[in-house]
Amino acid sequence: MSYTVILANGSFPKHCVPLDYLRNADRIICCDGSTENAVYAGFTPFAIVGDMDSLSREMKIRFSDRIFQDKEQETNDLTKAVKWCHGSGYNEVIILGATGKREDHTIGNISLLTEYAKIVNVRMVTDTGIFLPFLNSCRVDSFPGQQISVFSIDSGTQITSAGLRYPLTKKRMGNWWEATLNEALEDHITLEFDSGRVIVFLAYED
Repeated sequence: MSYTVILANGSFPKHCVPLDYLRNADRIICCDGSTENAVYAGFTPFAIVGDMDSLSREMKIRFSDRIFQDKEQETNDLTKAVKWCHGSGYNEVIILGATGKREDHTIGNISLLTEYAKIVNVRMVTDTGIFLPFLNSCRVDSFPGQQISVFSIDSGTQITSAGLRYPLTKKRMGNWWEATLNEALEDHITLEFDSGRVIVFLAYED
C-alpha cells in the first residue's frame, strides 16, 4: 500500500509495527516539533508542517526548502499536517508519535481521528496498538483473542457488535470506558451503527 506517514511530536515509536510503517513510508511529514527526533533516528522529512514554534534554527536552515508554516491558532500541528496531506493529494495517512508525553495531547489527538476520517483514510499507530476511526458501520479484521476497545465520540450513537466476547446490543455509551477491554472471538468483528463517530483500538498480539 502506498501511504504517507505523519510523525507527531509525542513519544517517538519504539515498537516494530510503527517503526516498519516509518521505514516503508512513501514520504514522512513531520509536525514541526518532531523533526529533530526523525532526523536523529535517521529519517529525512519530505515536508515539515506547523506553526514552527518548536522547530530549531538549525532545522529551519537545513530544511528551508520543505517548510510549510501555518500560523492558524484554532488547530494543532497534527491537524495542520493532515489538512496539508489532503490538499497535496496524499490521502492514505498513517499517524505515528501522536501519543505519550502529555496525556491531554494524547486524548485530543485520538479524538480528532474521526474528524480526519472525513477527508483522508487514516489510522493512528502506537507502540501498543492501532486506532481506527469509523463514520459508518464497519467490519474490522482481527484475530481470536485480540484485545479490542470501542469508543463512541457521540453519546447518542447506538452500536451493535458481532464477534466480540462481550457483545454490544444497541449500546449507547455515555463514557469512553464503557466498551473497553473487550476481546475478539473470530478473525473479524463487525459494528453496526446508523450515525455517529466510532474509534476502535486493536492491541498487538503479545
